[in-house]
Amino acid sequence: MIVKKDSIALGLILGLFAPLLGIVFFKMYKFSVFSFKETFQFMMYEPGFKTLSVALSLSLLLNALLFTIYINTNKDNTAKGIFITTLIYGLIVLSIKTFM
Repeated sequence: MIVKKDSIALGLILGLFAPLLGIVFFKMYKFSVFSFKETFQFMMYEPGFKTLSVALSLSLLLNALLFTIYINTNKDNTAKGIFITTLIYGLIVLSIKTFM
């Protein structure tokens, strides 16, 4: 297991940084020939933000993995924190896909 502590704050921290790590993995897999700066410039200036929303959606899979691990080990408070950040990221992705 990652950390044995059971708190909502730990879940919020893990839930915040796991998708960022997922975006880095997405960049390394899909845009390996470009620098980080070039990749993120493309994601921000692309019409409709399609690549950005795909990267964010796929990066939420890491949160799902963490959530499953903490639920199965009965660390419910940490799982709640991860779930809260997943909802926030999900709303951001939904608003990017809907309004931009």
